Formats: sequence, C-alpha cells, structure tokens
Amino acid sequence: MPKMRRKADLPSKLCATCGRPFVWRKKWERDWDAVRYCSDRCRG
Repeated sequence: MPKMRRKADLPSKLCATCGRPFVWRKKWERDWDAVRYCSDRCRG
C-alpha cells in the first residue's frame, strides 16, 4: 500500500488572480509548472 501524504507536505502556489494559496492536485501532476490559477472562476 502506498504511503499517505499529509496535505501540509504537498507543494503550494499563490493564485495569479485572487492571491490565495492553493495546493497541488493529482489532476495537475503533469503540468504543475504551468498551473497559475486556483480555479476556473479565477482563470475566466
């Protein structure tokens, strides 16, 4: 069984629009370097 990671151990960034911090998600695994916004609402 894989080791569990705590949320505090995951990398985080600040959103380019709202300035709030957001944490790495599995769906962003391949392009984490290109992710700039915390949500679709901030991107729009």
